[in-house]
This record gives sequence, C-alpha cells and structure tokens, in this order.
Amino acid sequence: MTTPLLQLEGVSKRFPPTVNSGERLRAFWQLLWRGEFTGGSSVLEEISFVVRPGESLAVIGSNGAGKSTLLKIITGVLAPSSGRIEQRGSVAALLELGAGFDPEYTGLENLRMNAAFLGLSRSQVDERLDDILAFADIGESIHEPIKHYSSGMVVRLGFAVVASVKPDLLITDEVLAVGDESFQKKCIRWIERYLAQGGTLLMVSHSMYQVQKLCRHALWLDSGQVKQYGDVFDVTQSYLAWHERKDALEAHQGRSSSAVYQVREIRLGDGDSSNPAITHGDGLDVHMCLSTPDGRAPVALVGLVRADGTPVYGVATDHDGFVPEAGGRSEFELTLRFPALPLLPGGYAVRVHALDPEGLRVHDTVEIEFTVTGRTREMGLVRIEHEWHQP
Repeated sequence: MTTPLLQLEGVSKRFPPTVNSGERLRAFWQLLWRGEFTGGSSVLEEISFVVRPGESLAVIGSNGAGKSTLLKIITGVLAPSSGRIEQRGSVAALLELGAGFDPEYTGLENLRMNAAFLGLSRSQVDERLDDILAFADIGESIHEPIKHYSSGMVVRLGFAVVASVKPDLLITDEVLAVGDESFQKKCIRWIERYLAQGGTLLMVSHSMYQVQKLCRHALWLDSGQVKQYGDVFDVTQSYLAWHERKDALEAHQGRSSSAVYQVREIRLGDGDSSNPAITHGDGLDVHMCLSTPDGRAPVALVGLVRADGTPVYGVATDHDGFVPEAGGRSEFELTLRFPALPLLPGGYAVRVHALDPEGLRVHDTVEIEFTVTGRTREMGLVRIEHEWHQP
C-alpha cells in the first residue's frame, strides 16, 4: 500500500481558559508542572484520517466546526494538545489571506520570499518569474506594497507562487471564494491538471460544488468531531441534507391532537428507519393511516418538499379519484407509490395532510424526513431527461 503523505491519529486541540484570570493562572502552572492543563475549550477531538499520494480530501463543516484550526495544526502553525501527525514530501499551504506576506514589502519581494520558503532557489525563481506574474495577472501592482492590495490580489499572488512550485501536497483554506470568477476558474483548471498529474489536495471549502468537482473524499467536522468521513458524494450529500433540515421551516412541526380528521401514522418503504435513505431514481412507497370520526373517508394530500421547505410536488386522493377503503370502523390505510423518484440528492420530507371528505379544509399534518443519495453534480430539485447534440 502507498505510504501516506499525511496521517493523523487521535489529534485533539484544547485552548486554555481566557476569561477568568484565576483559571488562566491555574492552567499556566499545570502546563509548567505537567505539560498539559484541564479546563478551557475543546476545539478538536480525536481526529484521525490518512491522505495518500494522488488523493484529494475536502474538510467541510459549519463555521466554528474546527476546520481552520485543523489546517493550522497540520501546517505547524498550531501544536496539537494530543495525538500524532506524520507528514512526508513537500507541502504548500494557502491559508488565511496575507499569511506569510509582509504588508510593507512589495508584491515582487513577497513573491521571492514565499518562493524561497517553498524551496525554490533564486535562479529557479528568476526562471519561473514570467510564468508566476502571468498567472497572478496583477500588472504593475507587483511593485506596490502588499498593504495596498485587495484581498483578491493577495490570493492571486499567493496562488501563483504555489502553482509554480507544484508541491507533493497542496493545502487550501477557502481561498477560491475570494478571487473574481475568472481567476477562480483559472485556479480550478490548474488544480484539475495538478491532480491529473498525481498531485495531492487537502482543501477546506463551503462550496459543495467545488468539493464534489475536485475531491474524491470528504471529512465532515461538527463541533470539533468527525461526523462523517468517506466518499465525497456520500459525505457532502449528508452534509447538505443536514443543513437543509437545520434551516427548515418549523411551521408544520406542530399539530393538534384534537383534529377531527387525523394522520395516525406515516411510514416510508419498510419503515425500518426514521430517516431512510433512497438512491436517486429508485421507487418510494408512502404508507399512511388516517382516522375519521364519522366513518367517511378523508382526503389524503401528500406533498414532497425539500428540507428547507421548498415545495416539489403534491397530489391528493381526490385529484386522482381514489377513495380509500376503511381498514376498521374509523381508520383508513393507503399507500402512495412513486415508481421512480426523479429527486436529486439532498434532504427531503414527505408531508401527509388529512382533509375532510370534501377536500376543503386541512385538519392535520404530519411529516417524515428522508434522504436521496446518488453520484451526480446536477443542480436543482429533480432530474429532467435530456440529450446533448452537436449542431
């Protein structure tokens, strides 16, 4: 098996207390006597993963999940509180904007210093200078101090230097979110070529499109812990579904137990999971049980919504002229079958509404969540059959 370029085993990071002066002093003495301290705040807990040559790994998660702290530990900016890190080969990192640049020096002077830090000799810098300047494309500003640069210009210069080095392992922290669109495209094309030539990438990004496009694996951090680690499509789709549910509207969460016509139960498929996962294009069975006080069949309205509340599709029994038969004196069991669900990967919910037999008033609503998985970068809610043709 190929020797890893980067390997983390049980890496944790804890910061000492900073608010209470007594706690700070106690932590200081603990560090002096024992080399560690108790209390404080935990930022990372037991992080373990491996990056082998030619692989591409994305670190994703919400703000404050510990992504940037993890990269700083990997690049040596911070020391881990516990755990082990092993690195091999040359590493180039693009972390925070301006990191490694002296604002008082010109862009050209910073270019030469950064190239030297990355292992290029003066003659190598001179040999590649024209290509670096062409990639950065900041014109005469290269002779201006960095403190006069915009954030986009700083990214251009930093990425241009790294592109000239072609390290064994490239580490980026959301830098592609800063430059203008044309430069972002240029960077992505370079990264694609870099990976195609055997390069290795570790990146942090909030753009799941870029993550799916550039990476084969993903690590999802949540509150400093690994929530999921594996195939990029599996992890990013779970992450997007989680985000959609987190932002979901709560208007339909409450329900009245005194409703005249009620939704007693909803089950999806075999009903073994409270949040089942289905593959894009597979069928979906929605089993439901509705109750009525007078023996008359209520109207069942079933809606499919994205987890953020966006409606996708809805249909009612009276739309199709379907009248459910009573399973008991006051309960009606029925199933709505979708033979091939065209929903794109993401988080969704099935909402079942119980209406009066006339279909005029909604009396009760219950919903159940599910996830659609699949390996696709198509965008939107549903997949529409299409064909490409050459004119």
